[in-house]
Amino acid sequence: MHTLAARFRGYFPVVVDLETSGFHHDRHCILELAMQTLTMNEHGLLSPSTTHHFHIQPFEGAELCPKSLEFTGIDPFNPLRAATSEECALKQCFKAIKVEMKAHECHRAILVGHNAHFDHGFINAAVSRCEIKRNPFHPFGSFDTATMAGVMLGQTVLAKACKTLDIEFDGQEAHSALYDTNKTAELFCTLLNRYQQLGGWPLEAFETQDKTATEPRAE
Repeated sequence: MHTLAARFRGYFPVVVDLETSGFHHDRHCILELAMQTLTMNEHGLLSPSTTHHFHIQPFEGAELCPKSLEFTGIDPFNPLRAATSEECALKQCFKAIKVEMKAHECHRAILVGHNAHFDHGFINAAVSRCEIKRNPFHPFGSFDTATMAGVMLGQTVLAKACKTLDIEFDGQEAHSALYDTNKTAELFCTLLNRYQQLGGWPLEAFETQDKTATEPRAE
């Protein structure tokens, strides 16, 4: 029986994407947050599971970069966004993640993102700012789909990596945290599933290949 805990050494992968008011996690804010958990079937194949999505109010004193707002198309003060505080959004996400993490017998969540260091920096800054004591994510470890796609596909841009794998990608929908999280999750699952189907996991596949390669051929 294949399990997430066995596949990722006890870590529970959670795909994360953010839209922010700039590039600096110490002074810019999260404006939109989406997290998607994953699950694994009896054959060891990954698929997306539960999605959590929030529009976020800028924290007090946050800088709002006009170019970033123009790029994302987000008006932080539009009442129709029904935005909540970063503390409320993070606590709700973390609570739900912990429930699924426990169900999969994992001991820690690990962030999956496209250019994951960017999202990880903003999440850690928000956790610190809100003084959240029980952050389920590993403090610095992550899985970066930009790196994975670069190695396996020769593509580092999310849209191009998805199209290489025939994953539908709508450029008009991109740069929404919810849409990009869904597509990053699809990309991550597809890359890992193909890797498994090529014989890369579980490790017994390597051992079998090594044994076959070293066995003397019959004359």
